[in-house]
Amino acid sequence: MRETAGVLVVQADGEFDSDEVDLLLAAWAEADELALAATVVDLSGCVFGDSSFLGALLIARSRHLAAGRRLILAGPLQPGILLLLAVSGTMEAFDVTESLAEAVGQ
Repeated sequence: MRETAGVLVVQADGEFDSDEVDLLLAAWAEADELALAATVVDLSGCVFGDSSFLGALLIARSRHLAAGRRLILAGPLQPGILLLLAVSGTMEAFDVTESLAEAVGQ
């Protein structure tokens, strides 16, 4: 995690399943504490996420909406993540950008 241009950037690389969900939940707690206008989750290096990963993203979405802050998923999204969002029907629930630079610029 790092703060860049007034937003919190959470970098998610590799594979995420139930073993790594606590890392994401800790990041959401940090985002709540900092209360910046937006949190960007950089998924460009994330190749796999299971249902617990999706659940953690949906928790973040809920918390951000409740606080009036933005949650942005930055790509380019890898095929495994695109598949997860498409199959679950949740792609439209998220604000997705093509790059970290685009997300931070918003």
